[in-house]
Amino acid sequence: MYFSFIVPVYNRPDEIDELLESLSKFTSTIPFETVIIEDGSTIPCGNIIEKYKDELTISYYFKPNSGPGDSRNYGMKVAKGDYFIILDSDCIIPSDYLTQVQKSLELEYVDCFGGPDAALDSFSDIQKAINFTMTSFLTTGGIRGGSEKVDKFQPRSFNMGLSKKAFEASNGFGNIHPGEDPDLSIRLWNLGFKTKLIKSAFVYHKRRISWEKFQIQVNKFGKARPILNSWYPEHKKITFWFPSLFLIGFLFSVFLAFFNFPFFLALYGFYFLLLFMTSLLFNKNLKIALYSLWATIIQFYGYGKGFLLSYFKISILKQKPQEAFPELFFKK
Repeated sequence: MYFSFIVPVYNRPDEIDELLESLSKFTSTIPFETVIIEDGSTIPCGNIIEKYKDELTISYYFKPNSGPGDSRNYGMKVAKGDYFIILDSDCIIPSDYLTQVQKSLELEYVDCFGGPDAALDSFSDIQKAINFTMTSFLTTGGIRGGSEKVDKFQPRSFNMGLSKKAFEASNGFGNIHPGEDPDLSIRLWNLGFKTKLIKSAFVYHKRRISWEKFQIQVNKFGKARPILNSWYPEHKKITFWFPSLFLIGFLFSVFLAFFNFPFFLALYGFYFLLLFMTSLLFNKNLKIALYSLWATIIQFYGYGKGFLLSYFKISILKQKPQEAFPELFFKK
């Protein structure tokens, strides 16, 4: 099996440098190539590619900006491998990653897999806090590798494998972003392909992001989900409502507290205490534990607010997704 790493990049040569450095340190002899797609960047990474051309088999392409999904499709069309591994540019890959992938596929082959993400010690405190929030079983992060059924897993495009056969059958990613990865997973299921989680095939996801950008990101995640639910109603889950219900419940609890009924507000206090203690035990850092509380508040507020707005426009007003939220759709 010949693997092709597919990496779209937009104005992030520093990230590509770290990613390629990690790929150059692979401990296995499994053959692979790396395909870098410059998505209309004004700060290209060509000089970084030159730095690694003697250590790695690299193909480098430049195209007009059309979004990450379309750029991944472009990369898979020109790649030489029979199995593609899609990464975000802000990922750092463990040296045994490809060994874990091949071992799992040899044991139980599937045409699409996903892996979890983790944080390195060198990451900033904000990055570690966001990583904890995005992966913890106490938040919505469990879907990235903890709580979702491993034989019905919806891979995320920061760490996703896809066979050439599945790509050609599905035509790859659509033009919604975010949400292009669960959209592809569901279409693959409908075509008869299987997906799975490979827990040992994790990546270090750096997420060079500020609190403001994180809020924008999770808000878009929330907006995308009702759109996907309208496209694939058979795959709706009550868990998609949790952040919105959490937000509504908190406001209701504050209201009840004004009338001397603080019980529900106390439950929220207990939840945040549990979250704080879990982060403190996991990260062994008081500052990161406090940041984790703020990251969770941003996640639930941003996602919950976006989900409710999208549900109202898509499910109640019956607006077309591209008209209701044009910012979620790239023009090809």
